[in-house]
Amino acid sequence: MARALMILPILLLAACDREPDFDTRYDAAASEIEARAKAMDAAVAASEKAARAAGETEGGGSALPTDDKAATPPPSSGE
Repeated sequence: MARALMILPILLLAACDREPDFDTRYDAAASEIEARAKAMDAAVAASEKAARAAGETEGGGSALPTDDKAATPPPSSGE
């Protein structure tokens, strides 16, 4: 029992050494963010290519329907 109590602090100190430091975690997060950004860029490029193939023009074109109706309801009579 006494031997186990003497070994326990050594094992705890050894376990603390296994945690990655800030630079390692930062590099991992930066590479993950960069990979996500590249995937998003590829998805946007693919959707723009599909939109151009469908005949939509860049800068508005026929993406939204033209509707002359007001977006807000008429004013209330106050009753």
